[in-house]
Amino acid sequence: MESIRYAAAVCAALSFTLPAAAQVIVSDPWIRGTVPQQMATGAFMQLKSAKDAKLVEARSPAAGVVEIHEMRMDNNVMRMRAVPSLALPAGRTVELKPGGYHMMLMDLKQQMKEGEVVPVTLVVESGGKRETIEVKATVRAATASGDMKKPHGN
Repeated sequence: MESIRYAAAVCAALSFTLPAAAQVIVSDPWIRGTVPQQMATGAFMQLKSAKDAKLVEARSPAAGVVEIHEMRMDNNVMRMRAVPSLALPAGRTVELKPGGYHMMLMDLKQQMKEGEVVPVTLVVESGGKRETIEVKATVRAATASGDMKKPHGN
């Protein structure tokens, strides 16, 4: 009985001394719809971390490969490339959006149809610790631009 109390006390003490996870809030996750036979699409969302962290990995059972990408202008040409991680500064919202940072889902296992919900796992690192976040992303129309709140034409 004494050893059980000791073990419980040690566990309780450790829970107060270990650093907390990154505490990342994910808002408005969505995936752009595809046409039949299309093998890649983008995933978008807003991420806000309570402390400095970085997005280091993403995966989904709907895709063979998920990469973190950035789009930027280079000599008047829009270029897209994979990046190893994406900084999530404490208290600031980082937007993954069309034309900027986003996730590419490649080697799709199925067509992404509007209205479906697709699971995406994010891996966030902070203070040398990794945390996984399970996200449910809604598939939007293939023509979606990101801001579904704005009326057409704005």
